[in-house]
Amino acid sequence: MKRTLPVIILALIISIVALVGVSAQCKGFAKQICKLELIPYIHDGNYHAAILSEGEEAELYKTCFPDQEYRIAVCGSDALPSVEFKVIDADRNVLYDNKDHNMARTWDFKVESGKQLKIVVKIPAQDKKKADSDIISGCVAIMFGFKDNK
Repeated sequence: MKRTLPVIILALIISIVALVGVSAQCKGFAKQICKLELIPYIHDGNYHAAILSEGEEAELYKTCFPDQEYRIAVCGSDALPSVEFKVIDADRNVLYDNKDHNMARTWDFKVESGKQLKIVVKIPAQDKKKADSDIISGCVAIMFGFKDNK
């Protein structure tokens, strides 16, 4: 019993360090790759990135202000299929769906009044008969930029 406790603690520490390393790599992907998709917009300073697998989805909420021009960029690592994303308003209206736009990675828009938007990203499942060990995972980043209207 006394010997298993240090082994369990060591395994826990290794797992935490590995997760932090993966998270840092994903944030690095967002900074180095996806941020470039925002040009000529100004990055809002936030890096939203996570590891997703085929069939998984994630959502993020963003408050947008009136008369401001925005760009949303959604990027997935090369190992992933094209990332699907939708932008939905508070009334559950789909404002944008990249499946209707050739799986575009960016969307430029302007809101007339302040709105909270929900961005839903999904990694489509390629083959429903795959074994769990064959499911592809990778980093997905959602980035926001705005135009300087001065």
